[in-house]
Amino acid sequence: MSVILSNAFSLQMLNLQGKSNIEVEPLTFDEVRRILSKDFVSAIGHQDTANVLSDLLGFDVPCNRINVHLTQNDVLVVAQLVGGRLPEGSTKLPDGFAFQFVKVTIN
Repeated sequence: MSVILSNAFSLQMLNLQGKSNIEVEPLTFDEVRRILSKDFVSAIGHQDTANVLSDLLGFDVPCNRINVHLTQNDVLVVAQLVGGRLPEGSTKLPDGFAFQFVKVTIN
């Protein structure tokens, strides 16, 4: 089982040769911190997003542009930015922006 932090979910993350049952569950901030308190792989592909998430969560979220392939029992935590595109060079969440967190699992 892998725990992955990403800023998006894509069908490219799935094995499209067979049927997948996807479960999406909203997460509270405390749940996100608990899930990510153990080892996790960052799939945050933009440095500004990684910087802001590091500040918000209180631990290092590396910028790591990778392809994600989910398998059964993997946990994908999606940090969905709401409010537009982060201004270049952001290190803190600007006014009017927020993250919505969801957990995606494949059953």
